[in-house]
Amino acid sequence: MARMHSGAKGKSGSKRPIKRIPPWAPYQGKEVEKLINKFGKAGKSSSEIGMILRDSYGIHSVKALTGTTIQLVLKEHKLAKKLPEDITALITKMIQIKAHLEKNKHDETAHRGFILSESKIRRLMKYYKRVGKLAPNWTLDTDKLKMYLE
Repeated sequence: MARMHSGAKGKSGSKRPIKRIPPWAPYQGKEVEKLINKFGKAGKSSSEIGMILRDSYGIHSVKALTGTTIQLVLKEHKLAKKLPEDITALITKMIQIKAHLEKNKHDETAHRGFILSESKIRRLMKYYKRVGKLAPNWTLDTDKLKMYLE
């Protein structure tokens, strides 16, 4: 798939092995869920938890071992965040760009980055409202961005 805001074409990715549960899996399903809860209570996001499990514990696929995703395990134990992770990351990026623009008022490239980030959030917002992950009346107020991260 092509990149949205640049002229670049997409890259092909690697493929997963056909067999889902490897014989060398170091942990069982319940142990993985305990690790996810531990990192969820520490305030880690689901992608951070996945990277920690992959790099430090050698767990290549949580879904293969537990049957569910990291996000669903966090939701079961009421540790999931209010906003989806991709919207949170874009809001953090917008906060950083806004702080930069306050110091550098004539930086048009940064202003374009702010507009593109806002556009991405609006598209994600439409999707998450349609799927039901966001409330139908949820809106983005660019003047109060830090409020969404609390």
